[in-house]
Amino acid sequence: MKKLLNTLFVTTQGAYLHRDGEAVAVRDGDRLLLRVPSHNLESIVCLGRVSVSPPLIGMCGERRIQIAHLTEHGEFMGRVQGPVSGNVLLRRTQYRWADDPPKAAAIAQSIVAAKVANSRTVLLRARRQAQQVPESLDSAIARLGRIGEELLQGDKPLETVRAVEGEAAKCYFAAFDHLIVQQKDGFRFTGRSRRPPADPVNAMLSFSYTLLAHECTGALEGVGLDPYVGFLHADRPGRPGLALDLMEEFRAVIADRLVLTLINRQQVAAGDFESREDGGVWMTDKARKTLLETWQKRKQEEVLHPFLGESIPLGLFPHAQALLLARYIRGDLDAYPALIWK
Repeated sequence: MKKLLNTLFVTTQGAYLHRDGEAVAVRDGDRLLLRVPSHNLESIVCLGRVSVSPPLIGMCGERRIQIAHLTEHGEFMGRVQGPVSGNVLLRRTQYRWADDPPKAAAIAQSIVAAKVANSRTVLLRARRQAQQVPESLDSAIARLGRIGEELLQGDKPLETVRAVEGEAAKCYFAAFDHLIVQQKDGFRFTGRSRRPPADPVNAMLSFSYTLLAHECTGALEGVGLDPYVGFLHADRPGRPGLALDLMEEFRAVIADRLVLTLINRQQVAAGDFESREDGGVWMTDKARKTLLETWQKRKQEEVLHPFLGESIPLGLFPHAQALLLARYIRGDLDAYPALIWK
């Protein structure tokens, strides 16, 4: 198991990152903001107008430290990484399986079954904590239960799995507003919206999903898999299909719960967001900083992995699942044990 390393998030607009010996230095003009030893880093995420020196890019490439560039609002723009390593036979098998509908469908079915189960777990948690349980929340829990049972009954064609995933997501998000129990006036959720996010909840969800996709991409590359060739998500230029596959297992229990925690504990407020002329709602620097700090702390929490049977930092869960997927594709496991949260 790889050591849990940190991600450096740089949100200061106009910041400049450069190499300082064996460390990464962050400057704002002539002022040194931070100096981090390179061996303490797994990746660097730059948001907005942040520049990186060529020597630092070279050092990060040698040490397999990914550099991702996002817009100020968290939309992914690009990634810089060093030479890709990994077993060529593993990737060749991955590509063959991606082109084999039954093989792709089997993995996709496991992933979607886990996503449905984890989404239902989040709703059940909210139900236990609610003083009054809305009928629509009970209906969503029951519907997700039936969808999960249907997915476990025999092999499904890939298009059926994708259709079921869409139905489950619609059912889950229809009940999502019931999970927000504080600051209802400023954080009412009426549905998922992406480009641009239409409200503060969607702004935080989109930002969290971008962070999660980055984590999953690095985890897959770390075990030698190609993050751009998926099973559930069809190939598209520039889209990390397998990373999006893997993150389906984590959306509800990591990203969604993080957003709900920030709202319900009143760590963010409606005033931490701003509306733009395009109709979108975006996070301010304060909201982004709060989310990123909470994200990093959450990654360090020790949680029992249901398949491995040992407690590991939550930040290692994508790496653990990537490793299990690689073992399955290699033939070391009889099936891929998708993460089902307990």
